[in-house]
Amino acid sequence: MKSKKRIAILTGGGDCPGLNAVIRAIAKKAIGEKGMEVVGIEDGYDGLIANRHRKLEYDDVSGILTSGGTILGTSKKANPYRYAIRKGKKLEFKDMSKTAVRNIKRLKVSCLVCIGGDGSLGIAHQLFTDGVPIVGVPKTIDNDIRGTDITFGFNSAVQIATDGVDRLHSTAQSHHRIMIVEVMGHNAGWIALHSGVAGGGDIILIPEIPYNIGVIAEKVKERNKKGRRFSIVVVSEGAKPKGGDIVIRRIVEESADPVRLGGIGFVLGDQIEKATGLETRTVVMGHLQRGGCPTPFDRVLATRLGTKAVDMIENGEFGYMVGVKNNSLVNVSLDKVAGGARTVPPNHPLIRSACSIGTCFGCR
Repeated sequence: MKSKKRIAILTGGGDCPGLNAVIRAIAKKAIGEKGMEVVGIEDGYDGLIANRHRKLEYDDVSGILTSGGTILGTSKKANPYRYAIRKGKKLEFKDMSKTAVRNIKRLKVSCLVCIGGDGSLGIAHQLFTDGVPIVGVPKTIDNDIRGTDITFGFNSAVQIATDGVDRLHSTAQSHHRIMIVEVMGHNAGWIALHSGVAGGGDIILIPEIPYNIGVIAEKVKERNKKGRRFSIVVVSEGAKPKGGDIVIRRIVEESADPVRLGGIGFVLGDQIEKATGLETRTVVMGHLQRGGCPTPFDRVLATRLGTKAVDMIENGEFGYMVGVKNNSLVNVSLDKVAGGARTVPPNHPLIRSACSIGTCFGCR
């Protein structure tokens, strides 16, 4: 008898809403329609190196569509090509890629589906060049993966951030304060841009447009003169002043992405208070943006991406990520995906629309 085709699924990097929806879509189609066996790699690339995995049955992925996080676990630290090993107080890095490749081959899988952001998919590209059949699925709340118009998780994060901005309007008006909302995004301003516009932010600051504190102060004072004694500022964690640097919260040496941003909201608050004499408060949305149920949009997108990934496996289309272009699903070379983050163009139509209704981006 012909043996069943076997595939493996891995979720890497930071968690986000919709991961379980993708796992569900891949496993249900692979098992139910294609008669494949499915193996789940535990804790991302860390599980690939340590050979931790389990078989996924059809019932294992039932009922997880609305669940946040990932039933397989994940890791932001593990990189097979630069794996951190701590010996006492000393941290060493070792190339464990051959071990990872060997473990994949032992599983006798036809393909490894890597669900991740630009970092995880960059590693996936390296594994593909080392002979591993790979299909990628774009996951990140930051929406910064090249080759796709949108990633699942982004819509959910924008919804959460927008809800936070909405709730702060009332307290800002009541106390006549400047409320600063710091959102995630690394070096891309997609979350800040979309949640800022959706939430009616008066000032939106993104990494792609360095801000001038003088311009921000003018905007706030102008609103006060017109009787609008409060302002809402939405700032991306990677925003920085013109000629200045990003605010780094900490460095995680053993991580594949060691720099952790955070704190720009408090720095900005001090700058605005000094420039205007007005009281500010800062709210950091933080990991709230990663948690909870995915929005209906992300559930649908995750299902489309997951089922398309199975089609790509069956057609032998390895070395590609399934992306979205003009609402159609397309194959995107992992080589392109590994080329760096997709940032917000300064002339993006949404920026132009926001500027036309008076939104300030901290520059002239």
